[in-house]
Order: sequence, then C-alpha cells, then structure tokens
Amino acid sequence: MTRETRTLPALAPGGVDTPFVIAGYDEVVTHDTVWDEHSHPFHELLWNERGASSAVVGARVWTVTPALGLWMPAGTLHSGSAVAGTWFRASFFGFRTTSSISPTPVAVEITPLLRLLLERLGDPALSAASRAATEVLVLDVLAPSPRELLVHVPTSALLRPIADAVREDPGDPRTLTDWASALRVSPRTITRAFNTETGTSFARWVAAVRAQHAVALLTRGWDVEAVAEQVGYRSASAFGVAFRRTTGLTPGTFRTH
Repeated sequence: MTRETRTLPALAPGGVDTPFVIAGYDEVVTHDTVWDEHSHPFHELLWNERGASSAVVGARVWTVTPALGLWMPAGTLHSGSAVAGTWFRASFFGFRTTSSISPTPVAVEITPLLRLLLERLGDPALSAASRAATEVLVLDVLAPSPRELLVHVPTSALLRPIADAVREDPGDPRTLTDWASALRVSPRTITRAFNTETGTSFARWVAAVRAQHAVALLTRGWDVEAVAEQVGYRSASAFGVAFRRTTGLTPGTFRTH
C-alpha cells in the first residue's frame, strides 16, 4: 500500500485572515496518509465519520474516532496519520470569531447533537440566519471531555525499549518485573521513570496503549473477542473492564456495525 505524506505550513494564530465562524472539511483518504508537523491560524476540531486516526503533539498521541474528537487550538504544532479508507472530518473555528475551549489540545465527545449541528452547517442551502443560529448552538454545546484516548510516549533511553515493544505489539505479555529483569534495573526504577515521564504507572500506560490499538481495530469492524485477544487480554470481559477503566467508555462505543 502506497503511503502519502502531506506537508502543510506552520502558521501562527490569526496569521491568515479567517473571517468565518465555523467552516467544515471532510475527506476519505485513499492511501495510508501522514501529515508532517504543522499548525493552523484557526482552531480545529478533528473527528471522523469512519475509522480511527492519530494526532501527535510533542510526546502525546491521541486517537481520533467517530465518538471522540480532538480540539486543536490555533498555532499548536501537530502531526497526524490515518490509514487508507478513513473518512476524517474537520471543523475550523475562526481565530478572531471564536474563543478556544482550551489553551491546549483536549478531547471532545462527538455527541449525537454536536454531530447533527456540524452536519447542518454543511448544508449549502442553509440561510445566513440559520447558519448563525446553528453556529451559536455548536459553540454552546462544544466542551472538553475528560474521556480521551491519549498516550504520553516516553523517550528516555531506559523506557524507549518498553515503549517501542508495547506500541509495536500491545499484546506483549511482559510485566514490570519482566522488563526490570531484561533491562537490569529494579522495578522501582522503571516505576519512577514512568511516573516522571508519562504521569502514570507502567500498568496504566500499557492499558492506554492497548485501548488505542483496540479502538483502531474496533473501528475496522473487528469483533470484541478478537480485539481482546489481539491486545493481550484473556477474555472479552477482562478487556471490557480494562477498557472502561481507561477510557470511561465501552468497546461497543467504537464498534463498526
């Protein structure tokens, strides 16, 4: 499969005139696609109609889906990727016409109401008065969500082998003790490093990586049992418990029927 790389400029907030309040864009990518690091002069809400994609800011990696979007404030340097067949959507919010809902990237739950309002803005027959009223409603319901599919990727020489192995194979069964033995350090050393670099424990970090990988498979139509096995859980029920603990949502939220 051919991979396409797209290069976009890094623009400052308001660096280009954006007189609109909300403008929409959508595309089905026909190849595996990577967007190099760039930034927009406007705020952006990333979400998908179909499939899962990734957005990266520094060492933080978010998964974007039809259920969970990502708010990207104007001027934030970010890169991204999507596999062939992903139908991604983006809503652009004028820098001078709207305030950012957060100073940093933050997850946004794509509720049925928010989806309907954003879709209505795509109607070319919408009158100016109806557009203005709909934009007000979008801004009223748009809010950060505590639920997110986020992984902080550690970059130190100590943790990089763990991060690379688990992200390559989320079903990797090695425990904290196993890794400590392989790297010839104490479990406490790895624990401290994970807390310092990622703000979470080894076990919770692994669960987050597994959740991100699971979502990518669920949005491709995999059944829950197969996903559970692929990401290292002995049963669908154990996977479901871990997934809900990590994301606050059920695997079925992301299942493509």
